[in-house]
Amino acid sequence: MSNDVQPVLRIRAPEAGTECETLTGLLDFLRATVINKVAGLSDEQAFAQPVPPSTLTPAGVVKHLAGTERFWFSIDFADQDLAWPWTEEDPHGNFRLTPEDTLARIVADYAEECKRSRQVVADAVLDDVARGPGMTFSLRYALAHMIEETARHCGHLDLLRESIDGVVGE
Repeated sequence: MSNDVQPVLRIRAPEAGTECETLTGLLDFLRATVINKVAGLSDEQAFAQPVPPSTLTPAGVVKHLAGTERFWFSIDFADQDLAWPWTEEDPHGNFRLTPEDTLARIVADYAEECKRSRQVVADAVLDDVARGPGMTFSLRYALAHMIEETARHCGHLDLLRESIDGVVGE
């Protein structure tokens, strides 16, 4: 059993920060929660589908979140020339695991996408509008959306993790 993913420090968002500090702090807290929810799982556990009839896996959820980070911040907002995390024919394909996937690699990819997203946010202001073709949302909206997206999937990870090995908590 391999436990290559280690927990990371979670820092609560400032309670009296600027709007940007509050939004980015909330998102970073949730990003750390994602990693902590899968820390200590083996690949076998992380790739399991413990809540039938759902096909969600802990590893698939983290892989999906890496894709949404890339899509919302780097591709749509910053208009960076990066590979799409899914195809138009298979918009949920980034939940799927491949034989080459490992939990450690998926978490490392997620951490890297979060780092890239942080840089995109640092280079902009909340009122900036996305530069991707046809995009009209602001950075403020992207941050709020990613807080919602990440929080929703943290809830999924809560249930999946508890079903796998009984671990509960934040």
